Amino acid sequence: MTGQSNLGMDYFETLSNTNGPEWNANLWPPFTQISSSTPPQKIKEAQGALLLRENEPPLIDAISSWWVTLHGHSHPYIAKAIAHQANQLEQIIFADFLHPQAENLAKRLSKLTGLQRLFFSDNGSTAVEVALKIACQWWHNKGESRNQIIAFEGAYHGDTFGAMAVGERNLFNAPFEKMLFPVSRLPWPSTWWDDEDIEHKEKIVLDGLEKLLKTPTAAVILEPLVQGAGGMAMVRTEFLQKLQKLIHEAETLLITDEVLTGFGRCGSLFAFQRAELQPDLISLSKGLTAGFLPMGVTMATEKIFQAFLGNDPNLTFWHGHSFTANPLGCAAANASLDLLEESPNKYLNFESRHLPHLTKLAKNPKIIRPRLYGTIAAFNISANGPKGYLNTAGKALKRYALEQGVFLRPLGDVVYILPPLCISDAELEKCYFVIEKGLQAIA
Repeated sequence: MTGQSNLGMDYFETLSNTNGPEWNANLWPPFTQISSSTPPQKIKEAQGALLLRENEPPLIDAISSWWVTLHGHSHPYIAKAIAHQANQLEQIIFADFLHPQAENLAKRLSKLTGLQRLFFSDNGSTAVEVALKIACQWWHNKGESRNQIIAFEGAYHGDTFGAMAVGERNLFNAPFEKMLFPVSRLPWPSTWWDDEDIEHKEKIVLDGLEKLLKTPTAAVILEPLVQGAGGMAMVRTEFLQKLQKLIHEAETLLITDEVLTGFGRCGSLFAFQRAELQPDLISLSKGLTAGFLPMGVTMATEKIFQAFLGNDPNLTFWHGHSFTANPLGCAAANASLDLLEESPNKYLNFESRHLPHLTKLAKNPKIIRPRLYGTIAAFNISANGPKGYLNTAGKALKRYALEQGVFLRPLGDVVYILPPLCISDAELEKCYFVIEKGLQAIA
């Protein structure tokens, strides 16, 4: 497509019926209603910020392939580290054996987070499950009954049952509603540039938390600074500090889900550091291995770990995964940390790269609620139809951007750019240019 034709709000649905790629007869894609979606395009390889398609021009990966590709695709340093490890040790049962890559990663992450103990799992959802189970069993091991867990509206923590329970209850988990354990929930006081109501919104939440904490509480779980799948909903550091004060006064555990926000995404190595929080448990995944291999990690304080020690087998944390501490994943994670430590300015200064583009784009009357943390720039489209994930404006913009060589995946009416650290200035500028032209096209 060329030019700026008036696509209309039904553009996405119309294109889904045109001739083009066909659905694979054996695959079941995630988060996709096949009856009303366009078949996926084939990617033969990827380099840096570019996805290379079959018989089509390359695409700029403006969302880091679901937020996992940290340094860029096929980074040679990480690929070499994985290949080297594969020739030495590909897998070993971690319940009986150690290996150097796991020991090195645990030592490094402990030093970087300030939390001494690392528990391996397989992905972000399981990293959250582990954190929830540790928090609840910690109180049980101490002989104290605390059953309340506090979470926030709009949260997304994964798709396994415990993670669903503490996430937003919506159409994604409605069939399982009766099977999810009860959670006490508070609003998420999301904010944006020139938000005049923010202090009032925050006060409502803090007052509500103070009341909830009068009930003995096992843990409060949150995504620090940014709720990802909930619409890149951002909160102020000042709010999180006040929230933490109440949590500490109630002697409750704080879990920070850094599956999205970790490893430089929010302008500091971890979002809890920018917010000046002191979590008891941290869930990590996505950028952990720079997108090369699936792996999850839950960090815990030494204080928590000590409550699981003793001669009584009931004190044991009976949890594990077949691929716990997989050596290849650990090698990728260690190589990624090497790159982050070698060039910290890539994530420390990324916000300044977004800022002039977002400032200019925010003048567009179709854009509301612009916001920015680190590598994550986001805004809402002012459009007709339902608000949130089911709004079709983002789908139309996504299709237009694909035609212009940029891969976006809006969350309904929320558009965001979350690119790999390696993206060039020209590639980043093109992302914003295509969005601007796309907003005109879908009028």
